[in-house]
Amino acid sequence: MVLALMLKTVLKLALLVIASAPATLAAKAEASEREQRFFQTVEGAWAGPGEIVAGKYKGTKFVCNFDGGTPSNAIGMALDGSCRVGVFTQPMKASVVRGKSGYTGTFLDGAAGKGLDVTSGKVTGDDVVFALNRSTLSGAMRARITGRDTLHITISVRVEDDMVPVIGMKLKRVDSGAVGAIAKK
Repeated sequence: MVLALMLKTVLKLALLVIASAPATLAAKAEASEREQRFFQTVEGAWAGPGEIVAGKYKGTKFVCNFDGGTPSNAIGMALDGSCRVGVFTQPMKASVVRGKSGYTGTFLDGAAGKGLDVTSGKVTGDDVVFALNRSTLSGAMRARITGRDTLHITISVRVEDDMVPVIGMKLKRVDSGAVGAIAKK
């Protein structure tokens, strides 16, 4: 009798788990589609000014050109290009993909080189925030789409308990149109 009652309880729990699985999978699929739509809006050519807003080089202005893309077999994005200050040009790139444990990637050549690692991230509407890390330095990169043709990027670092913006960029789309705008229809 006790064994039958236990089996009946286990069976009910199993049915509840199975019944809730489609809702969970649907929520994940919806999130994946929403994230993919955001990243598709980043596809294309971007250019615009930026400025170092804190630290030793505060006030330094620069101009960047990037090509944005998305991987064909994953959810994520890549920005590849360069930023110029006067006659000096610095290659710049960031790539991020979502895996089973969240977002990972690199800014420049990653923490193993002279850059930063992307250790997590979250997409909300037209906004994405990625956590950045290198040894004892931690920070965040925020990319925000405003309108169809404007991409704001802010890089902040943690100083004690505060996040301090250190680099800001306002990029405009310089190609003929947003690939993501076509994909949304």
